[in-house]
Amino acid sequence: MEFHFDVCGEDYSLAGSASSMIKKKLNQLGIPALLVRKTAIVMYEAEINMVIHAGGGVVNVLITTDTITIVLKDQGPGIPDINKAMEAGYSTASDKARELGFGAGMGLPNIRKNSDDLNIESKVGEGTTVTILVKLT
Repeated sequence: MEFHFDVCGEDYSLAGSASSMIKKKLNQLGIPALLVRKTAIVMYEAEINMVIHAGGGVVNVLITTDTITIVLKDQGPGIPDINKAMEAGYSTASDKARELGFGAGMGLPNIRKNSDDLNIESKVGEGTTVTILVKLT
């Protein structure tokens, strides 16, 4: 089962809508609650990062009997130092994002904590691709 979402950048009112739809679908499929929760967390955090930092992008989700694979691609500014970005509390969020309660620097650490595999490819000035795997077995 495959899903595609376009994520609008800077529209905080829609941020998280793709992850909500996937959470609903996983519940309908009878996926165990813990795995639904992990998937919702990783997808929400990645989707919010895409809105805050990259001006939006696209999300593709593949659900098989064994795994959920989430691929997020953007054409934002890229991540200059992925290791630094993975540190809890590190954030480059704008003042606007912080005023709305985002940008605490926990997005990537939460994704790493709740995924079975995380791969981040980023090129400054060109964008970022984040691939997240959650195992269902």
